[in-house]
Amino acid sequence: MIHGITVRLHVKSQTGTDAFNAPVYTETPIDVPNVLVGEPTAEDIVNDLQLYGKRIAYTLGIPKGDAHDWENATVEFFGKKFRTYGGVTQGIEDLIPLLWNKKVKVERYG
Repeated sequence: MIHGITVRLHVKSQTGTDAFNAPVYTETPIDVPNVLVGEPTAEDIVNDLQLYGKRIAYTLGIPKGDAHDWENATVEFFGKKFRTYGGVTQGIEDLIPLLWNKKVKVERYG
């Protein structure tokens, strides 16, 4: 049976503004269970480097029903930090037979 791992997602929330009236954020780590971690294809690596200037490390499969904001977020798994990029791709939940209906790309961070 296919199953994912627990990934630590750092959720950003605005806590105020600085002296220049720019928003100030804090990050709260939240564990998200059953996230698939997939290896990118050689084509994905080349395309993302040319399109975004980023080197894709993994593609994450997000479980159905997850309501967290995964865009431009820090995630931790395998003892390393990663940063999501490129937006979240989502399918129609009822038409996808498995437990995951969203995916997001991550690059190595820090």
